[in-house]
Amino acid sequence: MDPVPSSVRLTVREAVHTLSSSEDGGCIFSTLGSLKRYLGGTENPALPGEQEEFARVHFSAVLRCLVSKLNPDWLGLLPNGQLEELWASFFLEGPADQAFLVLMEALEDTAGPSFRLMKMARLLAGFLKAGRMAAVMEGQCRQQAELAFPRLQEALLIKVVGLPDRLGNCLQQENLAEFFPQSYFPLLGEEAVRVLQAVVDSLRGGLDCSVSFVSQVVGKACVYGRQKEILGVLVPRLTALTQGSCLWQRVCWRLVECVPDRAMEAVLTGLVETAPGPQVLARLLGNLVLKSKKARFVMTQKLLFLQYRYPTPVLQSLLGYLAMDSQRRPLLVQALKELMETWGSSSAIRHAPLAQQCYVSKAVLICLAHLGDAELQDSQDELLASLMAGVKCRLDSSLPAVRRLGMVVAEVASARIHPEGPPLKFQYEEDELTCEMLALATPQPAADSPSEAGSPVAPVTAETPDRQTVEGGVPQVRPQGSDSELDSDDEFVPYDMSGDQELKSGKVPMYVRDCMEALTTSEDWERWEAALRALEGLVVRNPAATREVSVELAQVLLHLEEKTSVAGFEGLRQRALVAVTVTDPARVAEYLTSQFYAINYSLRQRMDILDVLALAAQELSRPGRLRRTSQCGSPGPTCPPSCVAAPTWRAVVDERIRRKTRRFSKGSSRQGPAGSPNEFNSVAGYFFFPLIQGFDRPLVTFDLLGDDQLVLGRLAHTLGALMYLAVNTAVAVSMGKALLEFVWALRFHGDTYVRRGLLSAVSSVLLSVPAERLLEDLPDELLEARSWLADVAEKDPDEDCRMLAVKALLLLEKLKDKLLPLSPP
Repeated sequence: MDPVPSSVRLTVREAVHTLSSSEDGGCIFSTLGSLKRYLGGTENPALPGEQEEFARVHFSAVLRCLVSKLNPDWLGLLPNGQLEELWASFFLEGPADQAFLVLMEALEDTAGPSFRLMKMARLLAGFLKAGRMAAVMEGQCRQQAELAFPRLQEALLIKVVGLPDRLGNCLQQENLAEFFPQSYFPLLGEEAVRVLQAVVDSLRGGLDCSVSFVSQVVGKACVYGRQKEILGVLVPRLTALTQGSCLWQRVCWRLVECVPDRAMEAVLTGLVETAPGPQVLARLLGNLVLKSKKARFVMTQKLLFLQYRYPTPVLQSLLGYLAMDSQRRPLLVQALKELMETWGSSSAIRHAPLAQQCYVSKAVLICLAHLGDAELQDSQDELLASLMAGVKCRLDSSLPAVRRLGMVVAEVASARIHPEGPPLKFQYEEDELTCEMLALATPQPAADSPSEAGSPVAPVTAETPDRQTVEGGVPQVRPQGSDSELDSDDEFVPYDMSGDQELKSGKVPMYVRDCMEALTTSEDWERWEAALRALEGLVVRNPAATREVSVELAQVLLHLEEKTSVAGFEGLRQRALVAVTVTDPARVAEYLTSQFYAINYSLRQRMDILDVLALAAQELSRPGRLRRTSQCGSPGPTCPPSCVAAPTWRAVVDERIRRKTRRFSKGSSRQGPAGSPNEFNSVAGYFFFPLIQGFDRPLVTFDLLGDDQLVLGRLAHTLGALMYLAVNTAVAVSMGKALLEFVWALRFHGDTYVRRGLLSAVSSVLLSVPAERLLEDLPDELLEARSWLADVAEKDPDEDCRMLAVKALLLLEKLKDKLLPLSPP
């Protein structure tokens, strides 16, 4: 036999029948009033047992009945919105979890914009404003483990965190501002703080509570990518609440411990980013890294080695957190060992982007600043081996930034790891990055107040102040008889010699041959310096005389070494060599390119050859160069100054006509640049083809495909520059084809500098060779280059390489219609 139905069941069954069939407003109002007795808060509430049965068994059915009756006619059965107010009170005053689930279910089941949809959406917005979401989460926190319903918790979790997405799909253009993620997740963070406050109050009262559901809500919101919104509210509030409260700290520790493993990474990264320092992070996390393997992996592996997008303060918070407790410090030592191993790996240096190398280097310096000498002494040999390997690989790099990075870390790390040995010292240019890294290496003293943690105290200079100076800066009177006043010249005013020039006893050479002789045989250093300084001007003014000895002069300049301390020696030598190459381009370029692959030359000389060829080609391709050369380099007798300054009779007549003529409209008087042939056109082959022919032939002291990758990168950049300067020349097509073959042979090179040069060379080909000739003569090469560029733009670890590949792809897009014509329909 079926059990006898309870009085609550009978009352609810009759009420649901009345609500479903009656059209009498008064009857419906009284029926709802009788049901509201079971919610409490009325003058004549039901018994506690009856309230509990109604809430546990019948409340959802009543809410679904109320939702089904929602329409304008039904709400209008009573005036002044009385029925609507009573109808809404069931959702705002009853069990919050059931009301929330019924509302979400009804919203998702209602199709299209309608009165019912918007009415329930506004009711849900009121539900959120009334703080009922905190009641939803608090109800799950107060349940005992044996009374919890996992399926109900899972349904609540999905709908609580996914509310903005679900409401956005339902309401479309009619969505309310309360449901936007920017508004909803901060509100969810505030509600979570209220729930945690209720948990703390319960614990103080001796009641057991669980924060597991709040942990799941926070974790799922962070997995959805809303760390900034929810933790931006949660962390500042918890930072203030945990200061000086052990109970709040324990609740926060438990909150993070109960986060599921699949969400642990998202929560920890958000906390590390949001927490204002390691002290706050320690209060929020406790010894989580010792209790959770997932948290230990995220904090000591994922955030240090697999991600590098975080700013320096995040690294300082993370590593400072590991250093603040004696139980966590072994993890910091182990992290330093692994960081140094990665820093010293040649494979990581070749394949990791520069940003990641900077990130790892900063982490190394922060670890060294936190660890003591005793802790470093136990791992000295291992750390030194990794340090030396990393320094060698970085000094061999072609990128100046990588080399500078190695120098900074080597100086700091060697002084900390091996303090008893001689310190490493390098010469490098300081920039913003190096200054930041050197500041990271200085351990900051722990400060109790923000004012104490301000700017560090300036280091005391090595020079001691004058003992005769008092605090006010006024020198004291010296005692009579002091020996120092006998040789004191303080009363004499120094003579201004800033405009003086040093007198040179040697005479400045007047001919190119004299300069060449002085540079090769003279032992008079003043004459040698004067010849070097005058050589460029003599070459430009006497091209005919220069052509007679151009190759010999180029040989002298290429092998010239600095014998005295001449200011700007490298620049003087380079400009003179460029002038000689421009004056006699075919012969000098043929000589220089032959010497590039010759033996017994240093890498510096080979790179000087490349620089000179690129600068000379740039000068030869400059418009109007022939006209300027003919004006300043005429070998005839010079005209007196008065002759140069005096205007010709034609200019005088034109000026008089201009003054006496009245013009009603006057166009632009500026004349465009006069057209002139590209002088580089006839000699481009002498510059380009000998350089590209022998790159794959190793010599005894020179191997471009081996250790000399710095010169290979410079060669790729130079060939690209020569290709760009050869625009509209007759040999541009042949040069472009040869250059693409060169690029194709080296496209997978491991050095970043070389790949940058290759990508620049591809762009030079696309810019210099006419589109019609590209399509006619190089279609296969372009199609192969397109696939390679797309792969580089997507997968290359270097940011500059990716950017260059994208630029080359944009140039190829202009040829897309011609390369891949549309097929007929």
